[in-house]
Amino acid sequence: MNKKAILVGVNISKQEEEFAYSMEELGNLAEACHIDTVGELRQNLNRINQGYYLGTGKMDELKEMAEAEDADMLIFDDELSPSQIRNIEEATECQVVDRTMLILEIFANRAKTRESKLQVEVARLKYMLPRLIGSRESLGRQGGGSGLINRGSGETKLETDRRKIEEQIAKLNRELENLVNQRKTQRKQREKNDVPVVSLVGYTNAGKSTTMNAVLDIHQTGIDKQVFEKDMLFATLETSVRKVELETNQTFLLTDTVGFINKLPHHLVKAFRSTLEEVIEADLLIHVLDVSNPNYEEHCRLTHEILAAIGVTDIPMIYAYNKADQTEMNFPVVENNRIYLSAKKRTGIRELLDLIKVNIFKDNVICELLIPYSEGQIVSYLNDQANILEEAFEEKGTRLRVECKPSDAERFKQYLIDADR
Repeated sequence: MNKKAILVGVNISKQEEEFAYSMEELGNLAEACHIDTVGELRQNLNRINQGYYLGTGKMDELKEMAEAEDADMLIFDDELSPSQIRNIEEATECQVVDRTMLILEIFANRAKTRESKLQVEVARLKYMLPRLIGSRESLGRQGGGSGLINRGSGETKLETDRRKIEEQIAKLNRELENLVNQRKTQRKQREKNDVPVVSLVGYTNAGKSTTMNAVLDIHQTGIDKQVFEKDMLFATLETSVRKVELETNQTFLLTDTVGFINKLPHHLVKAFRSTLEEVIEADLLIHVLDVSNPNYEEHCRLTHEILAAIGVTDIPMIYAYNKADQTEMNFPVVENNRIYLSAKKRTGIRELLDLIKVNIFKDNVICELLIPYSEGQIVSYLNDQANILEEAFEEKGTRLRVECKPSDAERFKQYLIDADR
């Protein structure tokens, strides 16, 4: 049986629409944790109450509402301080959960790989560390005098717990570092192979995984290469990397990353920083937006904020306005670096790929080469790695007009007849 909760939020920004959406999102987060919302309490304040989050009158109202609705839990739209959690729990006799706890719970339930599980656990332990308060009944009072010998049992227990958590965090971070180094090695190999990387980024549930699967579908990469997609918050926590081979023999890597959300806990951003390094190293970003969501512009702003926080500032970006089929907009439509599409209906994906090609292969050169028949392996290589525009067999060898990477043009410059960009 699902737990019953009351959602609680304080609006200090005075922007009612933004606050209303934040509360709606809180309800979606609760639903993702299989918690039933039985009530909602909102308050406009100039600043958060340091002791109880809410004002005194609203706290009384909250207690009455919790009793009337037989609620097990109170879910708050902001991260609460340890003292606020303790005070509210004592006043209402209900379990108190804040937005950060809720997101951490979803991440813990959805994490599949060893790395994402470690990242979530590190974030959870860092969140817990300052909150090791315990109730007044279970902690002994601190004794007088100085030195550990005179302290109450609660104080020593608290310090022991703190030390254990700090040791656990250090241990998990060491294991994470090993996994991060493995991925760095994989990235170096990709760079060595000169394969461009395209990363999908955006708000949670905007359709990044659906977009990735649509691209893979077009190139018949195979059902086993598809990534998990579902209409829910944080369906994907792992970074998935897939190779996309175009008809022109041009290849790039497409990566799908964890989605962002308003008030994403900073511990989680820090914990997932290593995963998000895939984004930092990308040659091109596809910013997927749910254009059917009335708050998509706010989602866009928040995504830019988080990207800036992890060091992404000057990577070229394509804006993919997804779910256009759920609006009155015309699609597929391309406007400079913007495209309106429907990943679910697979409409606009080819146009998206054309935009990707223009961006990541813009440095490619067109070369005319005459390859001696004795160097057949070079012709074979170019057939695999370059876009063959023309091919003719002449007396002295195979004449090719190709679009290729600058590194390949340099590598085979001795066979060059003519070249232009």
